[in-house]
Amino acid sequence: MKSKYFSRRAIVLHFCLFFWVAMCVVAAWWQVSRAVQGNSLSYMYAIEWPCFAVLGVLGWYAMLNMEKVTASQEVARREYEEQMRAEARAARAKSEEPEDPTLAAYNDHLADLAGEPKKKLWGH
Repeated sequence: MKSKYFSRRAIVLHFCLFFWVAMCVVAAWWQVSRAVQGNSLSYMYAIEWPCFAVLGVLGWYAMLNMEKVTASQEVARREYEEQMRAEARAARAKSEEPEDPTLAAYNDHLADLAGEPKKKLWGH
């Protein structure tokens, strides 16, 4: 079984993380050197760059651990959506007053949009 840490996507993420953290360290070091030379605003930037590096690590971790939707989860989601549509149709049929044709057309359009396949997320 292929490890999630050695897939092509994960290796690209590792490289990007390494590059990001290295650039943040270089930028922080540069800001510290400017602060020592007398630029007092650079003290804030010297603190900001390590924070960016930490955010990069958190993003790397989140992207590595994104859960993929399994086939059984997809089937369960479709079944749930179909059940909700059936309940909505039953409630609509049970309604005593006739439905406005414009509202019915709009609801049908929304149902068609909900039935379209979802956009594929990056890495799935």
